[in-house]
Amino acid sequence: MEALAQWLVEFVHGFGYTGIFIMTFLESTFVPIPAELTMVPAGYLVSQQEMNGVLVLIIAIVGSIAGSVTNYFIAYHYGRRFLYAYGKYLFFSHEKMEKLDKFFASHGEISTLTGRLVPGLRHFISFPAGLAHMNLKKFSTYTGVGSGLWMAILVLLGYVIGGNKELVRHYMPYVTALALIGVVIMVMLYIRHHRRKTANTEAADGVAR
Repeated sequence: MEALAQWLVEFVHGFGYTGIFIMTFLESTFVPIPAELTMVPAGYLVSQQEMNGVLVLIIAIVGSIAGSVTNYFIAYHYGRRFLYAYGKYLFFSHEKMEKLDKFFASHGEISTLTGRLVPGLRHFISFPAGLAHMNLKKFSTYTGVGSGLWMAILVLLGYVIGGNKELVRHYMPYVTALALIGVVIMVMLYIRHHRRKTANTEAADGVAR
């Protein structure tokens, strides 16, 4: 693991911002590369003043959106039958499809934002959005915000303790737990906002009648 971490630091350092784009693009498609393997080393390089933190985040977000839109269009144009037939080649099982369907149905379009913070979902949350023909602009916005939050957390972690791999390993479960708590809070706020909006619409319709 330490050799892999060292290789990733060298990869990001050697390919610079292009390397960050490539890795975050792949991480957001069906290639299961955890973002922390790229962004924590990038944060460490930012702390060493070898990379610019703002540029790292911008390029990571762009890479994440590009990869997510790729998945979105696969689902949008080829549909569920394609995913069921060829999902196994995309590291995407029927069970995961059903899990994502339930998550998307339960949380609505905001799941394209919150799903970016959930391990095991972030790589594939774009598929149900594509199947539902979600508005592309809204999808890209939610994806960018969700990706930006997660990437910023990882870069900050790498900036503060990225030079100590043992500390990174120790604190990652806590970081993930905090992200999941954030997901719950965002979903609750979204549901509250949606209910208020629905109630106001119904009230307005009642007055109009």
